[in-house]
Amino acid sequence: MIRIVLARPGSTELDEQERIKGTLDMPLSDHGNRQIAETARELAAVDIQVVYTSPCQAAFETGRAIGEFLGVKVKQLDKLQNLNQGLWQGKRIDEVRQKQPKIYRRWQDNPETVCPPEGEMLEQARDRIQSTLTKVLKKHKNGVIALVVPEPLASLIRNFLDGAKLGDLWKVECDCGNWEFIDVESEAIVTG
Repeated sequence: MIRIVLARPGSTELDEQERIKGTLDMPLSDHGNRQIAETARELAAVDIQVVYTSPCQAAFETGRAIGEFLGVKVKQLDKLQNLNQGLWQGKRIDEVRQKQPKIYRRWQDNPETVCPPEGEMLEQARDRIQSTLTKVLKKHKNGVIALVVPEPLASLIRNFLDGAKLGDLWKVECDCGNWEFIDVESEAIVTG
């Protein structure tokens, strides 16, 4: 059994403006820095072996702060890049809802059926997640590791690891600075 700390990066200016990040690379805001300081303190009692991060700046800054606070190694995994949301990136969520209400609703109800214009389907991101996490779980059969990834990628990872429903990806888009435990039978993922 391996325990995964699934952490979202602290917020950026885009998050605070309720804009879609996708693969846009933004530093943490002042509020985001306060969030990750709190996260690091909350995780102080958890015996994390290593922190893996998405390559985006906010995730790496978050992972580095947690790693430094806990005294553990931080590794960036390029294939944990956030979902490419194409032409939606940088737009306010409300703007997509108003200009493309049918697509907005489909993304809300059945995101697997929607490809953001010039973006990436969820299935493509799932393939990246699966191959990357399978390698990580082969390396770590027990103990605790942390994954620092932005939404909606964090929801896809949770879905892959424990079968949790994806839910409303618009709602979680600006979900920042929080974390959760996911307990995984690594053998089931690696051989499944």
